[in-house]
Amino acid sequence: MKKPVRVLCIGGSDSSGGAGIQADLKAVHASGCYGLSVVTAVTAQNSVGVQDIYPVPHAFVSRQLDSILSDIGVEAVKTGMLWKEESVRTIAREVKAYKIKNLVVDPVMIAKGGYELLEDRAKKTLIKNLLPLAFVVTPNIPEAEYLTKMKIKSVDNMKKAAEVIFSLGAKNVLIKGGHLPGSKKKGSIDILFDGKNYHELRAEWIKTKNTHGTGCTFASALAAGLALGKDVYDAADFAKIMVTKAIINSVPLGKGHGAVNAGMPLISLKKKHECLNKLQEACNYLMSFKCGNLIPEVSSNLVYAKANAKNENQVAGFPGIILRLYDAAYAAAQPEFGASKHMTHVVLTVMKYDPSCRSVMNIKYSKEIIKICRKIGFSVKSFDRKEEPKERKEREGFSLEWGVNKVLAQNEMVPDIIYDEGGWGKEPMVRVFGKNPIDVVKKVKMISERSL
Repeated sequence: MKKPVRVLCIGGSDSSGGAGIQADLKAVHASGCYGLSVVTAVTAQNSVGVQDIYPVPHAFVSRQLDSILSDIGVEAVKTGMLWKEESVRTIAREVKAYKIKNLVVDPVMIAKGGYELLEDRAKKTLIKNLLPLAFVVTPNIPEAEYLTKMKIKSVDNMKKAAEVIFSLGAKNVLIKGGHLPGSKKKGSIDILFDGKNYHELRAEWIKTKNTHGTGCTFASALAAGLALGKDVYDAADFAKIMVTKAIINSVPLGKGHGAVNAGMPLISLKKKHECLNKLQEACNYLMSFKCGNLIPEVSSNLVYAKANAKNENQVAGFPGIILRLYDAAYAAAQPEFGASKHMTHVVLTVMKYDPSCRSVMNIKYSKEIIKICRKIGFSVKSFDRKEEPKERKEREGFSLEWGVNKVLAQNEMVPDIIYDEGGWGKEPMVRVFGKNPIDVVKKVKMISERSL
């Protein structure tokens, strides 16, 4: 059995399950890693705030760390709420002793409701002892303002603050911009600074009050990305995608701020149809590597048909389509049956010739991409939209059926790739075929690796 990728999350327990260790472990699991935990404090909290905190003695924090690091080992460590100065010192000492390289420090200081989550002396100790050990530190704007003693009202301010925090010793600084004025209109902007260059992470603003746990989810997904071997830029992009997905899938809980939920898509699909499970699995895989350059202007979709499917309601796809987000692909919704008319007609047509070929995804067309497909060894065929009968062009959703039929009628087997160079009002497109969505996504990955 393959050894799991291990991520240790150090922080406080959230009784509401929305933030803290609970959110950390959900995010790590959703990222494809195995989560371990060290609890620094137990909190009584809910959707409206923190009511009380019970600290775990620092000697027992040390005992937890030794138990995990001396036996199981980890690929990355993420710290969150640490509360006491002694706990901060203990964690810094253990990080040094066990030579932890991938340390993500989320300097959790104040809860959403205003409750202090890090004592004053502990803040100074965190700056002096723990930040210099961090591979990445992930403050939000209020935390960055505390660390730099400056007001942050713009992206330029964020960049200057990142430089100041970098001077405190962290190898990389990622300032989260959710609190930045104007974010609701301009979208969410985060800044990653590596000491020389700035990297912006952007996402659309999602209107919801259910944002409890965003910081924990982001930092934990970032740690998971590093544990999986991604560089800091790819890991940051991965974390941005994960937290955006978690906000979209947030759940209304209690009277105040509900919780984000990175694990929701996987959990909710466990008892549904095999097609939906396979599609979600393939989509998670698709979002784990760089393939944004293959997503066309009209976006992509990935569909999977039931065995012997005959109609649209027997083919599953993504209702919110698959978008490009930075260098990655991103699906904003869970798969459903009957969700993609165009790709549905393509796969139903193909199944008339080969019932075992039940999945297809559309990607961007270019001469270079077609050349890459041929170099890989894929079978490649095409059709010309100029030859399409007028009555077919006018039937929404059925146009591609004609082109695919034309190709398949001239070939003994279904090719890996069928493309067209577009036409009046039609974007040129490549379709990648396979027996199942994992098969399709693996082919897409092979293309993406050669086209970067």
